[in-house]
Amino acid sequence: MSARPGRSAAGVPASAHGRSVRMAVQTGLGEPRGPWFVSPDLDPDGRGRPDGAAGAGDRAAWGWHRRLLAGLAVVALSTGSGALAGGWVAGRDDAPGPAAASAAPVPAELVTAAEKTVPGVVSVLVGGPGGASASGSGFAIDAEQHIITNDHILAKGRGGPVTVELPDGRRFDAEVIGREPGSDLAVLKVPASAGLAPLPLAKPGATRVGEPVLAVGSPLGLSGTVTAGIVSALDRQVRLGDNRHRAVQTDASINPGNSGGPLVNARGEVVGVNTAIATIDGNGSIGIGFAIPIEQVQETADTIIGKGG
Repeated sequence: MSARPGRSAAGVPASAHGRSVRMAVQTGLGEPRGPWFVSPDLDPDGRGRPDGAAGAGDRAAWGWHRRLLAGLAVVALSTGSGALAGGWVAGRDDAPGPAAASAAPVPAELVTAAEKTVPGVVSVLVGGPGGASASGSGFAIDAEQHIITNDHILAKGRGGPVTVELPDGRRFDAEVIGREPGSDLAVLKVPASAGLAPLPLAKPGATRVGEPVLAVGSPLGLSGTVTAGIVSALDRQVRLGDNRHRAVQTDASINPGNSGGPLVNARGEVVGVNTAIATIDGNGSIGIGFAIPIEQVQETADTIIGKGG
């Protein structure tokens, strides 16, 4: 099988039905950057499979299922070219028009939640040595102007200077208060003059499967983007680099550049930090996104701020 120009691809042996499975590749919409993820082995029903639980026939079927899963990868949502890609989309005169809107009305509480959330969400821009750069999102968590974001954004920028762009277009140099690579979280701080509105955090254990949520951030550099969905699952096990994480799964559309942005409930409370999406062949969001749970976010942020000020 040949790869498309500018992309790499890998295959697996053809199945008994004569079809091959295309492997996920490290590319896609907005050229995702950051750690590369591989989902843990899962049963067809989404649960981990106990060792030695299958017979020979089941193992053969399970082997094929695992090859199918090999085409699915989870990628970090920071991007080195998000702003450029967003500008290209916005500037095209021949871009196709928007799809027909759904007839279902948008719940009024989600509109209110979006209005409350967007003023507290920022774009995070990191410029490193040798042309290394990354961009993502973040949000204010207190009146002292501390900002939560993903650590992999800073890692991609190789420790370069960090700039935060506010919803009104103002830019501030940000101080890195602390980083926690193990949880993929970092805390920044901007001057008091930024005047960011802190976002309220949901109570620990309050998030429920099926409740509506909004993902807010700067996908492809398009700041202030809001998408809606539901909480699809809780305590979903995903692998980030060498680390396994518990995550909130959502079907809200999130894409490269959303990394570090908030996932909020209908009350405008943050239930998680958008961190990764599952993709097939690197083709952007397929409605399976992952956010770091607010319990872990709050614990990590408190520790970092307590140490760093």
